[in-house]
Amino acid sequence: MTQKDLDTLQSRGITPEKFESQLMAFTYGFPYLKIEAPATVGHGITRPSEALVRQSEEIWAQFLASGAKVMKMVPASGAASRMFKDLFSFLNGKAGKPDNAFMKKWFEEFEKFAFLPALNRLTLAKYGLSVHSLIREGRYKDVIETLLGGEGLNYGALPKGLLLFHKVMGGARTPLEEHMAEGALYAAGSDHKVHLHLTVSPEHLPLFERKVEETCGLLESIYGVKFDITMSVQKPSTDTVAVTMDNVPFRVDDELFFRPGGHGALIENLNDLDAEVIFIKNIDNVVPDQLKDTTVQYKRVLAGVLVGVKQRINEYCRLIRKGHPTDEQIAEMTAFLRDTLLVTHDSLDEMESNDEKLEYLFSKFNRPLRVCGMVKNEGEPGGGPFLAYNPDGTVSPQILESTQIDPADPEALRMLKEATHFNPVDLVVSTRDWQGHRFDLRQYVDPATGFISSKSVGGVEIKALELPGLWNGAMSDWNTLFIEVPAETFNPVKTVNDLLRPQHA
Repeated sequence: MTQKDLDTLQSRGITPEKFESQLMAFTYGFPYLKIEAPATVGHGITRPSEALVRQSEEIWAQFLASGAKVMKMVPASGAASRMFKDLFSFLNGKAGKPDNAFMKKWFEEFEKFAFLPALNRLTLAKYGLSVHSLIREGRYKDVIETLLGGEGLNYGALPKGLLLFHKVMGGARTPLEEHMAEGALYAAGSDHKVHLHLTVSPEHLPLFERKVEETCGLLESIYGVKFDITMSVQKPSTDTVAVTMDNVPFRVDDELFFRPGGHGALIENLNDLDAEVIFIKNIDNVVPDQLKDTTVQYKRVLAGVLVGVKQRINEYCRLIRKGHPTDEQIAEMTAFLRDTLLVTHDSLDEMESNDEKLEYLFSKFNRPLRVCGMVKNEGEPGGGPFLAYNPDGTVSPQILESTQIDPADPEALRMLKEATHFNPVDLVVSTRDWQGHRFDLRQYVDPATGFISSKSVGGVEIKALELPGLWNGAMSDWNTLFIEVPAETFNPVKTVNDLLRPQHA
């Protein structure tokens, strides 16, 4: 460690001890998680009945009417470049016309894209020809270059949240605008305010601010609300050092090389937000207004379940701290921990004194709470819900990635194959304690749940350290409930041709 290295760490807000622990992670890796079973309907996942849907929606309506502050957090830092991987390959390849199924579909159905009018204006200005005319002349690459390039729409470099996704009367909407519309439909408070927080890349911050300024007034008039939109970027202190394949710190121009630590870094951004309930949903999982009904309904259901459970937890915490629980009440609280929160530990039954039991119950109740929508797995990628063992010996609901499960363990692989659902990143969370004070969410992260990935910098292979994922290890020590939600609430856009699906037409 040179003085220059120490200065670099200090400028990023990274302590030498934290730096050292990152280096040790490359050397020793991360342990696999031990799982008890996949979470399935009736065993870890609740399939809401009509009665539960009705009750939860009523609870949520009453909660909003009470004047509570609600917020929606949207991770929106992702660049759209991966959406256009196939288009870039075609643009940089030797073929002069579409030569695979993906590109043929793109050109056969290009009229369905919401960005076509904007693309047309640019091809007319640049070539004096419309997109249709360019395609008729076989100038396929000119069309793609205008879509992706800096002298065109620049979609190859823009954030996904600012691309035109959906057609609307008289124009088109970006994912940012669709999230604003969603928020107006299920997260507007009694003061008709919608609090929306976006996490964005520093270089995209001015673009998001400009888009909000352009569209806010129109959306406020359509939905009869006022938007309070804030933004933040990932903190430099959450970046992680990269190393060579021999675990030596990687340097560029003699300086330590750092990379963003993945979406797990956003636990810091979430920790800074102040609201009683916070929705979390990815930027690309949106649908047009005509298809929003199911999404909006189940957002209210998830939020109502969260509020109802949180109210019970607060009552139990007050009873433990300020009352004198009877044996019957202790039995009720123990059953709630086991049957509703699905937290189990053999030691609880072995505790002889009520004081010891109550301290244990309080420690498990008084934690951040999340309710997670789970979709039946029909081939879509995503982390899965499991009942997993924690460092303290408890078993509780966790969202795991396949990389966290030992591929050499036949029993673990069997359970992985038996998993029926996946996590679409559809969360509603409570980050306040029983007295209304904000938790320090950093205290509930399991640091042993990160992972190592391989990357390339300037043609050189390096190792990168990914922090515990936001909805994985970063929320490991939270109370967690899994609720099944309909597949139509999950409509991500991973490639540009996903916009050709009926859900985005």
